[in-house]
Amino acid sequence: MSLTGKHIIVTAGPTHEPIDPVRYLANRSSGKQGFAIAGALAAIGARVTLIAGPVTLPTPAGVNRIDVETAIEMAAAVDAALPADAAVMVAAVADWRVAPAPQKIKKGSHAPTLQLVENPDILAGLARSPRRPALLIGFAAETERVIEHATAKRVRKGVDWIVANDVSGDVMGGDANTVHLITATGVESWEPLAKDMVAARLAARIAEAIDQAAAAR
Repeated sequence: MSLTGKHIIVTAGPTHEPIDPVRYLANRSSGKQGFAIAGALAAIGARVTLIAGPVTLPTPAGVNRIDVETAIEMAAAVDAALPADAAVMVAAVADWRVAPAPQKIKKGSHAPTLQLVENPDILAGLARSPRRPALLIGFAAETERVIEHATAKRVRKGVDWIVANDVSGDVMGGDANTVHLITATGVESWEPLAKDMVAARLAARIAEAIDQAAAAR
């Protein structure tokens, strides 16, 4: 199958939300799965825009990479990359941010109080956008009741597919993944695979779905 002529946006990695000039809020996402997906899509002909949080991974061959740091920057980069035929939102975007202090916060007799502000929901926002890609895929990293939570997330966010995985072990930063592909028609539980194999299988499914949608028009 080929994705020649199709533009696909992929987000990957964490976001870093500054607390002060030397500290930030973050998570353990390595970006490996998102980068693998971007590479797999490019390998079958897609024009891929990879919007990457702060990671040190090499850019996959044939992929246009845009580096960002914060959730707000990632949201703006996604919007600027539209229109797209599909979007695969793999990034582990920080849910909250703070108003960063202009200078390093010094240790004192009391711990500082951080006022958290909710970050934009990039996935849900894209689902509501008039420029919504025809195929919109989110990821759900869960530590319990994986399929149940991810199935609810697919409906709540308004997306076509959710790729769910259990991150209670060493998935973040590791080279393998066990995922469940959740669509409107059901759940496919894939066997444990290397992340590049997960990426190749997902890329093939995306190409198949786009071909089927084109044939139905």
